[in-house]
This record gives sequence, C-alpha cells and structure tokens, in this order.
Amino acid sequence: MDDEIKTKLIQHEEEEEGDLKQRIWDESKKIWRVALPSVISRVCAFGTLVVTQSFMGHISEVDLAGYALVQTLSVRFVNGILLGMSSATETLCGQAFGAGQHHMMGIYLQRSWIVDLVTLTILLPIFVFGTQIFKLVGQEKSIANSGGYISLWFIPFVYNYIFSLTIQMFLQAQLKNMIIAWLSASQFVIHILLSLLFVYTLNMGVSGAMIALSMSSWFLVIGEFIYIFGGWCPSSWKGFTITAFKDLVPMVKLSVSSGVMLCLELWYYAVLVLLAGYMADAEVAISAFSICLNINSWEFMISLGFLGGACVRVANELGRGNAKAVKFAIKVLLWTSIAIGVFFFVLCLVFRKKLVYLFTDDDRVAETVSDLTLLLSFSVLLNSIYPVLSGVAIGAGMQGTVAVVNLICFYVIGIPLGALLGYFTSLEVKGIWIGMIGGVLTQTIAVMYMVWRTDWDHEVKKASERLAQFYLTSNENPNRGLLTNHD
Repeated sequence: MDDEIKTKLIQHEEEEEGDLKQRIWDESKKIWRVALPSVISRVCAFGTLVVTQSFMGHISEVDLAGYALVQTLSVRFVNGILLGMSSATETLCGQAFGAGQHHMMGIYLQRSWIVDLVTLTILLPIFVFGTQIFKLVGQEKSIANSGGYISLWFIPFVYNYIFSLTIQMFLQAQLKNMIIAWLSASQFVIHILLSLLFVYTLNMGVSGAMIALSMSSWFLVIGEFIYIFGGWCPSSWKGFTITAFKDLVPMVKLSVSSGVMLCLELWYYAVLVLLAGYMADAEVAISAFSICLNINSWEFMISLGFLGGACVRVANELGRGNAKAVKFAIKVLLWTSIAIGVFFFVLCLVFRKKLVYLFTDDDRVAETVSDLTLLLSFSVLLNSIYPVLSGVAIGAGMQGTVAVVNLICFYVIGIPLGALLGYFTSLEVKGIWIGMIGGVLTQTIAVMYMVWRTDWDHEVKKASERLAQFYLTSNENPNRGLLTNHD
C-alpha cells in the first residue's frame, strides 16, 4: 500500500513539473511576442544616436563632447518625459485590450498625441537656448558652443518622439508591434547610409550627421502612419475624433506621474554626465563617461523591450481580471531578463577596450573607458532587473509610487554618493559611477519589495475602475466628429 501511495505521489509530482514547464513555455512565448519586436525597435532607434555619436567622434573631439552633452542631458531629459508620459498610453491600451475594449485604444492614442505635443512644445527652449544653459551650469565655453549648435539640429529629431513612442505602445498592446521592428531595422540601415553620404561623401560635417539623424527618424514615423491609417488596425483605429479632446485631465494626471517616474530614471544618468563635466580634464571625462553610458544605454534598450513586455502582460491580465497570471508572468519575465543580463555582463568584461575605438581615436578617452569597464558590467547586470519591475508598475498604473522611490534612490542617495566619491576621493569618474550603481541598486531593492507586497487582486479591481472611468460604448458613438474613417 505504501509503495502504491509513493508511486502516485511521484506521478503527481511529475505531472506538476510537466505542467509547470508547459506554463513557463506558454508564458515565454507571450512575453517574447511582445518583447522581441520591442527590443529590436529600441536597439535600432537608440543605435541611430550611437552611430551619430561615432561619426561625431571622427569629426572632432570638441563636437563629440558637445554632442554627448546634448544627447545625454537635453535629449535624454525630453525623451524621459515623453517616454514616461507615453507609458500612460501603454497602461490604458494594454488594459483596454485585455478587457476587450478595442475601440477605445485609438482614442487613447490620440489623447496621448495631444498631451505629448503640448509638453514637447513647452520644453523646446531647452534646445533653443542650449549654449546659454550649458554655460550657465558651468561647462567649458568650446563644449557649450558646440552643444548649443547641435541642440538646434536636434529640434526636428525630438518631435518624432510624439508619434514613434506612443504608436509603438499602441501597437504592442495589441500584439502588432512586429511592424515596428521591421521599420526600425530599416531605419537603422538607412541612417548609416545617409550618415556616410552627408558626412563623408558630401563632407557636411556636424550638420550632415544631424540631417541624417532627423531624416531617418521620420522615416520610422511615416511608416507607422501608413500602417495605422492604411487599415491594418481596423478594431483599434476608427479614425480621428473630437472625443480625443474629452477627459484629458485624468489622462494628463496618469501621463505626468508616468513622465516623472521614467524621467527621474533616465535623467539620473544625465546629471552624472554633468558632474563629469566639472572634472579637471572635462573633455576626456565627458567623452569617456558618455561612451560608457551609451554602451550601457544601448544594452538598456533590450531591458526596455522587457519593460514593454512586462507592461503589456501585466496590463492585459489585469484587464482580464486574472491576478494569478500576473504573478506568474512577473516571475518568468524576471528570470528571462536576468539570464540575458548575465550574458552581457560577461561580454562587457571580455571585450573591454575594443569597443571604444568605434567612438573615438583618442587614447586618453579609451584608457578612461577601459578603467570603467568593470563598473559598466555591473550596471549592465542591474539593467536586467529594475526595468522589468518598472514595466510591472506601468502595467498596473503604479507610476506615482515608483516616481517617489526613484526620486529618493537616485537623487537623495545616488547623486550625492557619486559627487562625494568623485570629488572628495581619488576615484574621480569611477566614484561618480559607483554612486550611480548605488542609486540603481537601492531603487531595484525598493521596487522589488513593492511588487512582492502588492495585492494583485486589489490591482485587478483598480484596473476595472480605471477602464470604467474612461470607457465609451459603441452605442455612444465615440467616432462622432470624425475627420477621416478607415472602417
């Protein structure tokens, strides 16, 4: 009898193990369906900025430092705000898709365009008065002048964010973002060809590199417009509607909390580059730090793909009312992302100095970057954890709470620690980076604890209430006042 019981227990355990493997496999397929196209698109999109930096580095060291200053401070600041505000679209569209409210998704998208357009226009003086701002914060005159000139060239580029960021979130919420991956890969190739044409063939220098950047970025947006307006999203895009101008205040509130959350995250690194600008050899410090930061950020784009995957999976399951599926998705997401982080951690240690010469011919900059490689590797490893947790927060609409966590961990702990180690010890740039890691580590622990303590059954209820607040039924004719229609 005992043997019979043992046999049954073993069979039961084997069945559970087989069932778990199948569940992990099924969840992984759902995650990669969202994450892979998102990873490709974000790596390619950020890759255009990295390619432009590479061309700048071979034009002159001053222009490399000026470009690094603008891209890392101004563009990252604006991108952080717009990416964060656009994540409100991801929250609402993801939960609407999970709840079967497909017709609301196009309205959410249009509302996000309105909010982001107004926001970016308000922020435009950051680029118009770039030289004055950089001088005001104490940057070297030659670097500030170069940065101010490059800032003006960035204006047509940053306006693409209004559409490219929101449309990507709109499409990935309904599992249609493979088109974004193809368009982004094409954009990356086109950008390299345009850069070679304008910088080397036509010998247009800095202006040529920036023209190539703007042209390739708008290629992506035009392709997205063709896909949406051409009828490939029949259930979620019903045309332009005046309904998009209604209920903007709740949308703005969610967008602002999202914007603050991600902006605090992304601008954190920008402040550290600003601190590097006050070092004794500012040109080398800024260039070296920004190269490391760009390598780190380029790998971070993979993590942002998982952030998108986490947001969509959590939002979809909350919209469906399945708290158990939310918790399981979070576990699979984290372990998958960590495995990828370990791979890139090892890769950074192996290649060390070799990647640097893609960005510069200056041996001093290369040596400084080489010294930072170990710290860069640990940053890459942490990249695999906290973006996934941020994605979980966005999917659940908890951006406000994470914004407070980011403010404390990054700006009360990370930056002061980096400044202390950078200026009052012999560590210099290394000290700034150690401070950065300290802030990220505390943020990761805090958000992980928050996610672990979350009552997901309660979050299901909140998601249902949020969708009910915005919901318009088909009978209410949400498309009244259409300018165009693609039914």
